[in-house]
Amino acid sequence: MKSMLPNMHDAEPIPEQAREEIDRLLQSGDLFRYTTPDRSPVTLLEREFAAHMGVAYALAVSSCSAALFLSLKALGLPRDARVLVPGFTFAAVPSAVIHADCVPVLCEVGADYRIDMADFEAQLDGVQAVIVSHMRGHTSDMDRILALCTARGLPVVEDAAHSLGTTWSGRQIGTLGAVGCFSFQSYKLLNAGEGGILITDDPEIVARAVILSGAYEHNWRGHVAGADAALEQAFARWQNRLPLYNLRMSNLSAAVIRPQIAQIPRRVADGRRNHDHVAARIAQSPWISVPSPLPPEQRAPDSLQFNLDGLTEDEVTAFVAAAADEGVKVQVFGLSRDNARAFWNWKFLPEARDLPATRAMLMRACDTRLPARLTVAECDLVADALLRAMDAVMGRPRAYGT
Repeated sequence: MKSMLPNMHDAEPIPEQAREEIDRLLQSGDLFRYTTPDRSPVTLLEREFAAHMGVAYALAVSSCSAALFLSLKALGLPRDARVLVPGFTFAAVPSAVIHADCVPVLCEVGADYRIDMADFEAQLDGVQAVIVSHMRGHTSDMDRILALCTARGLPVVEDAAHSLGTTWSGRQIGTLGAVGCFSFQSYKLLNAGEGGILITDDPEIVARAVILSGAYEHNWRGHVAGADAALEQAFARWQNRLPLYNLRMSNLSAAVIRPQIAQIPRRVADGRRNHDHVAARIAQSPWISVPSPLPPEQRAPDSLQFNLDGLTEDEVTAFVAAAADEGVKVQVFGLSRDNARAFWNWKFLPEARDLPATRAMLMRACDTRLPARLTVAECDLVADALLRAMDAVMGRPRAYGT
């Protein structure tokens, strides 16, 4: 049965449409985005992505981490500004805060992988900005978060690395806060190996971010499409007044990404189908629970998370080993050594805070790849393997769901 399992790690093939543009770039050597700034692949990607998301501006950069960093710098936060970050995120997020000369402040996350709103509100005093990580594509209560932050005048940056295609009350995740940041790393919905993009409707933010990203001299002119007086005035204000971090995207990466934009709706639909199918099947086990989405949320999952209920640590470890024997790699965030998603491994934080609720969740929360490219039949093989692994450790109940 193990040999029948699909490859869970390969990304989808890059669309054939990318080949002609890549060949043209290789022939010309024209890989720098500002050689032809008004029609380079990076410029076209920014315009096409902004149009897809329904926002005014997009800036493509070297990674989602770079996008988060530039977002904080573009907000003009003072040195040592305190930035609230959920305790369940990837290490790159608090790292971006530190690189931006700010201080990460952690808040609790519940067993459903979403921000604990009581602790979030309790931590807001003394904070100058908020990063909301939609970790693994799970959306926290954005209505409440935005209401609390708006009342205090706090800008919200959305870390939407895992959430391209997810909506909240019909609005695209990444368009709710002041800035939204996305990833093009290979395991994300759009794949360039590495890369990221930030989006915003604020000309001041994008002008600052563009210059900071490495638009030296007057290369920022390539970011102005048509008549946009507010954007041109913002660029003029910040010309030569900001340091350059050189976090630009290359034309080759943009050429790989652009033809994938048209595939977003199909990938979102297939990913949701696969996630919900496997989630429903494994949730029949009395030892497994899959948190439900919040009512306004329509997810675009790129992986599967589930909790192990009532298992000892030894039994959790045995389940992971049994799943591996079945051919499915399962990672328990808190038990995987040096996991970059476990907050206690972020030894670089200037301020440490224990988060008992987040810690308890991480010790039982499982993560496994579940690519959108899998068929339903392949998803059944994955679900069967996980259920057999649980049976091997905990014994087979009389009937699932009874």
